[in-house]
Amino acid sequence: MLEAKLLWLAVVAALVIGVIMYTALRRGDVGQGRFFADQSYHFQTLRVMNDVPSDGADTAEVLETIKHVRSGDAQGWFRAWSDTGDRVTRSAASTTDRIARGRALLRAHNYYRTAEFFLLSDDTKRPVSAAKNIRSFYAGLDALGVAYQQIKVPYGEGRHLEAVYYPATEGGPRRPLIVLGGGFDSTLEELYFVLVKDAHEHGYAVLTYDGPGQGSVLRDQGLTFTHEWEKPTTAVVDAFLANHSRPHKIVLVGMSMGGYLAPRAAAFDERFDGVVTFDVFFDAGAIARRYVPAAAFWLRDHGFGAVIDMLIHAKAARSPGFAWAISNGMWTLGTKHPLDTVTVLQKYTLAGVAQRIKGDVLILAGAEDHFVPIEQVAQFEKALTAARSVTTKTYDRASGGAEHCQLGAQTLWHADFFDWMLAKFGGDKLARQ
Repeated sequence: MLEAKLLWLAVVAALVIGVIMYTALRRGDVGQGRFFADQSYHFQTLRVMNDVPSDGADTAEVLETIKHVRSGDAQGWFRAWSDTGDRVTRSAASTTDRIARGRALLRAHNYYRTAEFFLLSDDTKRPVSAAKNIRSFYAGLDALGVAYQQIKVPYGEGRHLEAVYYPATEGGPRRPLIVLGGGFDSTLEELYFVLVKDAHEHGYAVLTYDGPGQGSVLRDQGLTFTHEWEKPTTAVVDAFLANHSRPHKIVLVGMSMGGYLAPRAAAFDERFDGVVTFDVFFDAGAIARRYVPAAAFWLRDHGFGAVIDMLIHAKAARSPGFAWAISNGMWTLGTKHPLDTVTVLQKYTLAGVAQRIKGDVLILAGAEDHFVPIEQVAQFEKALTAARSVTTKTYDRASGGAEHCQLGAQTLWHADFFDWMLAKFGGDKLARQ
């Protein structure tokens, strides 16, 4: 009898301990909210996920891909995303349904674009990967029946810029033309997912373009960035209007560093009735200086360049994001040394320029943007002394839009953008429903 009671007590005790342990483990089972501890690898993964609503990615494909990636391993990142791109491309080839095939090709494009992101500019795999992503993109648009016009924009002797025009499916003449440009590391094709697809569904026509320092203009022609962004933007608009009637309104949108580039262009081209900074990017030089101690220039100027190089290499070895930034900066800006990049970026400021903008301005900002300090919002607002109106939207962590360019919260900023478009430029009854 005693043995039976002891056995019963042991069973009860085991059950109690099991319940306590299960409860404790469940309390510790909390969602992480990040893909990688390293911000650059997390951010680029989020960049892919951002395109799910616009047919540019699928959640499970992304999660399965990053299982094979270790942060800081650029070659491993390339292999994983390339493998996914190849697999999705094979799936597209065996798919009979036109729409499913088109969507698969668009996803493959995005995975190929992502694959080469962390590679050095002279890596021989870059051109091959870029060719695959571009081929997949336009094949995807064709399969889906998306209307587009590719435009080569004359830009100096023997040079040209690239643009793609997506005409409105309906109601185009009653709505402004949206002109959309990228930033420090964007591509012309990527802009379709950023805004074009959703804008189409709202009835807007969109003109996208790559300027110097971007996409194939950089890769194939070696044209690097210019701080005088009104020059390429004006060339693009001129080339477009040479074969299209002028819209009654034009709104310029700049993504990432385009938050500097677009306002700069709007300041010198009054054909733009509105400008959107997605995100704020008031002073690129100030952003660059955050990563370089002032003493670095003193050391270089006094013959201690070897010390500077040693410090740069040491930091790059610890920080994949820093390593990428210095490599991409020298490539896109045409500089020979990271400190030269910082010096060149001092020209990329809207101070002394923003007061020329006369149209409506929409400023978007992430409260925890790891690139752009939030105080640049106030600096930009203060400088817009001649603007017809200034609207600012700042997104916090709870909203999901706290990251740079509200990555992961595309529908959030789109809602504010299209509301702003209606409020400032109107629209027909269908757009308001």
